[in-house]
Amino acid sequence: MPQSIYRDWAVEQLASGLYPQREDHMGSWLDRIAGRGLGKLAWWASPLERARLARFAASVEAAGEQLSGLSDAALQSRVGEVRRGLCRHGLAAQEVANCFALVREASQRLLGKKHYPVQIMGGYLLLNGGLAEMATGEGKTLTAALPAVTVALCGQAVHVVTVNDYLAERDARLVEPLYAFFGLSVGAILSTQERAERARAYACDITYCVNKDLVFDYLRDGLAASGDDSVARLAVSRYLEGETVQPRHSLRGLCYAIIDEADSILIDEARTPLIISSESGAAAAAADCASALDIARTLAPEAYELLHEERTVRLLPPGRTAIDRAAQGMTGIWRFRKAREELLRQALAALHLYARDRHYIVAEGKLSIVDEFTGRTMADRSWERGLHQLIEIKEGLEATKRRDTIARITYQRFFRRYLRLAGMTGTGAEVAPELRAVFGLASVRIPTNRPLARRALGERVFLNDAARWAAVVERVIAMRAAGRATLVGTRSVEASETLSSLLSARGVEHALLNARQNAEEAAIIAQAGQPGRVTVATNMAGRGTDILLAAEVREAGGLHVILSEFHESRRIDRQLYGRAGRQGDPGSYESLVSLDDDLFHSYAATATAWAHRRYAGAIEIPPWAGRLLRWLAQSSAERIHARIRARTLKSGEQINRSLAFSGRGE
Repeated sequence: MPQSIYRDWAVEQLASGLYPQREDHMGSWLDRIAGRGLGKLAWWASPLERARLARFAASVEAAGEQLSGLSDAALQSRVGEVRRGLCRHGLAAQEVANCFALVREASQRLLGKKHYPVQIMGGYLLLNGGLAEMATGEGKTLTAALPAVTVALCGQAVHVVTVNDYLAERDARLVEPLYAFFGLSVGAILSTQERAERARAYACDITYCVNKDLVFDYLRDGLAASGDDSVARLAVSRYLEGETVQPRHSLRGLCYAIIDEADSILIDEARTPLIISSESGAAAAAADCASALDIARTLAPEAYELLHEERTVRLLPPGRTAIDRAAQGMTGIWRFRKAREELLRQALAALHLYARDRHYIVAEGKLSIVDEFTGRTMADRSWERGLHQLIEIKEGLEATKRRDTIARITYQRFFRRYLRLAGMTGTGAEVAPELRAVFGLASVRIPTNRPLARRALGERVFLNDAARWAAVVERVIAMRAAGRATLVGTRSVEASETLSSLLSARGVEHALLNARQNAEEAAIIAQAGQPGRVTVATNMAGRGTDILLAAEVREAGGLHVILSEFHESRRIDRQLYGRAGRQGDPGSYESLVSLDDDLFHSYAATATAWAHRRYAGAIEIPPWAGRLLRWLAQSSAERIHARIRARTLKSGEQINRSLAFSGRGE
């Protein structure tokens, strides 16, 4: 779609109170193959694109030379000129360069931060609907402000999407003075807000929000729209009667989105659809759930197969026979084979595939799901199809009411509906083909402003958990004695508390950050760069929060990161490593893991069993064997996850087609 047409159509619909969004169309199988092929060729095209972006950055610097000598009042007067130029000529290169130069100068005066040329390159790529691969600590918040201001001055709604409430609120407040200089309003969507407050935030020119909140608000808009205020009816009414329409929507449509940590949101979290449900009105059949758990506990291991990678259970013939035998004489759902087998599959999953302090926590008599990608609890979220109630009963809690699905959508289908989509990430190379094929995002690696000074100290794979934790404790003590700051990443609440107990036993003061300490997250991470400071954090807790190094720590070698368990994705491991050595600071990282970790048993069971036999009696396996095991397990996990995402996307499209007669697929 030409830029001027794209702009004018979106602005016209916004002014009309309508809901601009792109038609949900995946394209043919040939389009998808071509998209993946283009993504795989990105390594070849990326240098050419970087050269183009560098030329644009030079033009912005040239335009900025005329602004540096202006008074504040004279600089302010340029805002109107820039706005008129954008509205008249669209996103033409010279008009955008003038806007970027003005944003850059205003940022230096108001925030004390002037965009580096590499940030200008990233901003221009975002404006053109690309994926900017920017290393951790390269200033993505300031980079996103460049296209956000430019698009907002055109009259379009801008959504800056991030991974948690803290980052959404922090980034909105950080750049608010800059946006105010351009006469633009900014809002932040927080999980604690009521619908009216959220609507006011979405009414702003630029809105910072969390991915899950954004998608759920979109689904709620669809549920709230009655037949009289659907987008189609509003358009017809306006055309025939010229009336002003006021739909009951929170969002102003899907015009332009900038997704921070795009690989996390569009890839890692895209394996399951987002669902809005309502209470069924009747209490969950607690007796049936309890019976299912009792029967599940009696089933022999050969009665079922645990699919750890997909967290599902497959019943085998002996299991079906045993269930039929146990259900004899029972009433209700137990009379129906399909229903009772589904309930038993969920009961087996609750017993064997969902672990306390890893997948969920229990606090104040309530079960809370832990987000595996952020390490945070997800308030008011529940598992579907009775799984939540089964886990509650397993933990001795009162079962909540079952919930029925009333709306659902996948991340793939939702984000493809934006008229223009852009993203930022520090780790997107491996998934560039999928991002290109599904979302049309072309990935370009943006150079760092300063050379990286981060050092890799290798990876060690120990035969058991005890040896791993002993090694972690010794490394923490050594780094602390050297005056370094240390950050240890774990994958679960249970692991973080195990390490915390071991450190306390050795008299090592430390800060613990997991799903139980959400409120203190920013403060804990902000202090992680002090001399001798030890921080134990789950997964990517504290992600996006700057770790400022004290001068003594910088001189001693910077922050040292210890990864204590590999993730299924190599990208997420690199995200943790990236906490060290930001913006040219010194730093180092290493991996100290165990063959007992879930990754090895779930995705490389045969090779892991061989390693246990081959190196029985040793403390750790050779480095080459550890690297091979990691490669086998993570490659297997990533292939399986890619298949799950493909199934999720296909399932969403099938549901959309089957419900197309209603006007909405959700």
